[in-house]
Amino acid sequence: MAFQPIVNTTTHEIFAQEALVRGLQNEPAGQIFEHVNEANRYRFDQACRVKAIEIASELGVPCFLSINFMPNAVYRPELCIRTTLEAAERFGFPIERIIFEITEGEKVDDHAHLREIVQHYQQRGFLTAIDDFGAGYSGLNLLAEIQTDLVKLDMALIRNIDQDKGRRAIARGIIQVCNELDVRVIAEGIETREELETLQGFGVELFQGYYFAKPAFRALASLSQPGFGAAT
Repeated sequence: MAFQPIVNTTTHEIFAQEALVRGLQNEPAGQIFEHVNEANRYRFDQACRVKAIEIASELGVPCFLSINFMPNAVYRPELCIRTTLEAAERFGFPIERIIFEITEGEKVDDHAHLREIVQHYQQRGFLTAIDDFGAGYSGLNLLAEIQTDLVKLDMALIRNIDQDKGRRAIARGIIQVCNELDVRVIAEGIETREELETLQGFGVELFQGYYFAKPAFRALASLSQPGFGAAT
């Protein structure tokens, strides 16, 4: 796992650390996912959850821990969550500080099943998020059916948003919808001050991207922008 901070630019604190899959020698996620298939998807998903919690505990992560999960690997949420709960107890990491991110890039045809997963996780005290929002298969329809606690705007929508009227209009619309649904927005993939300031102007407070820090392998990254505290 590598870890990348999500920062709150209003409070100047670190809101969360996202755990990102890497190989044993820091190989990129894409290289690892080439080996994930129907036969090992469940075991891989469970192993990633445990490893993220284990390393976060070792590193003393004081804020939220954001873990990506594969919806198609969850056959029964009440059974699949047991490993996560056991890991949180074993490594002493509070479950109320865990966020589960649904990767929208993984196509999910059964929205009723996904809604059941999200609702079960929320009932158990976890926060939930839709990752890569605006880049996948379902967009606003998914948010209408499954209201998570957070939404992460996809970096493809963010890129050069300060120079693109169309991107600004789409992002502004998504943010307005999220505000009305009491869903917090995270803008990921921030690389320039201009992108940051444009989204701040739309009311976004939570940001992630190389502008603040690159992922650190088995470590907590040092932020390139000064003035941020440890955690909210």
